[in-house]
Amino acid sequence: MRTTTGMLVTLGLLLAGTGTTAVAAVKDSAKDGFTIENERVVPVDAATAWRALVEDVDRWWPKDHTWWGAASTLSIQARAGGCFCEVAGAQQAQHLTVTFVDPNKTLRMIGGLGPLQGMGVSGALEFRLAAAEAGGTRITLYYRAGGYSSDDLSKIAPVVDRVQGLQLEGLAAYLRQRAAPAGRPR
Repeated sequence: MRTTTGMLVTLGLLLAGTGTTAVAAVKDSAKDGFTIENERVVPVDAATAWRALVEDVDRWWPKDHTWWGAASTLSIQARAGGCFCEVAGAQQAQHLTVTFVDPNKTLRMIGGLGPLQGMGVSGALEFRLAAAEAGGTRITLYYRAGGYSSDDLSKIAPVVDRVQGLQLEGLAAYLRQRAAPAGRPR
């Protein structure tokens, strides 16, 4: 991953045609920060969604949104002070630090994801799980990031929103696949 605005804009243009259907929004943005929110409803209960979120992150997080791709392993230690980490042998990255755990409801982590980390930008990322009106679980990925940057973060916000939509879609697709009865199309 690169840390330049140009790379982020290029990535955003490439992702614009991916067809992700996550309910997404840049809630607000300014030169020094932004808030984004993505949602998905999945056909499983909150406990199942929670286990997949924290125990199976390496199975659903898109490998093209990691530092070392298929060579790396992702993990989340769901405890205060825990690490959302990536390890590829001697190469290691701490993506975020866990700050709040309410099992089956909320996982909050702080830090800068991807290129934001190298830019010195930090944020609070939350996965919120709640019962959906029509059944299943609504998963909301909420990220508020900010800090000094020579780049205008309001221009980066739509790209981060699309990338996080892809990440949340990875979790949703994984859960839909696990929920599909054997022998039925997934």
